[in-house]
Amino acid sequence: MSAQRQDALLESLKGDYRRASLESADLAMLKYSKKLTVTPGLMNRDDVESLRIQGFDDRAIHDICSVVAYFAFVNRIADGLGVQLEELHS
Repeated sequence: MSAQRQDALLESLKGDYRRASLESADLAMLKYSKKLTVTPGLMNRDDVESLRIQGFDDRAIHDICSVVAYFAFVNRIADGLGVQLEELHS
């Protein structure tokens, strides 16, 4: 993928991932990840099944869930301690 195409994809992901030019499996993974992040109490077996339908096996689903949960954990620790984000310079 060219650098220009990567930049365009990144910009579309920053806005609304559902409008990005992605494969259906990637969209399903992002939908699952967003739901787990924003409304974790609403997760159910259908969410896992939606990943299986896209070809993710149990290991991949576990990995997706683990990465999302880890980032949520780290963010809660940082928020709880009042850690401020560093300003990024491009």
